[in-house]
Amino acid sequence: MGYLAYSFYLGLFVIVIAGSLYFTRPYWSPLLTRVPYLYTRLPQSFQHDIEAGLSSSAFDLSANVEAGDSRQGLDERAKSEVQAIMKRRGVGFDEARRLYMEDRFKKNGIGADGRPRDPKFVSFS
Repeated sequence: MGYLAYSFYLGLFVIVIAGSLYFTRPYWSPLLTRVPYLYTRLPQSFQHDIEAGLSSSAFDLSANVEAGDSRQGLDERAKSEVQAIMKRRGVGFDEARRLYMEDRFKKNGIGADGRPRDPKFVSFS
C-alpha cells in the first residue's frame, strides 16, 4: 500500500516542478545561452562552399556571399558526389559538375542535349 502513496507523491512532485519550470521559463531560459554546448553543427553557407573549392568563374558563388544570401549553401548530397568525382577522376570543379549533371540526366532519361529520351516524346518546334 505504501508504494501507491509513494507513486502519488512522486507524481505530484514531478508535476509541481514541471509546472513551476514551465511558468517561470522567461526568467531562467536566458541563462541557458551561457552554457557551452558539447557539440554544435557548423552552419553551412556559400562561404564554406567557396572555401571547399566548389566555385569557379562559370559557377560563381561569391555573388551569393556578397548579396548576404541566407540559404544553407549547396545541396549536401550533390556536394559530396561532386567532390568524389573531383577526387576520383582528378578533374576540376566545372568538369566534375558537368559529369555529375550528365549522370543525373542519364538516370532521369534525359539526353545530353537536354531533350527527353522517351520514344513517345513529341516536340513541335
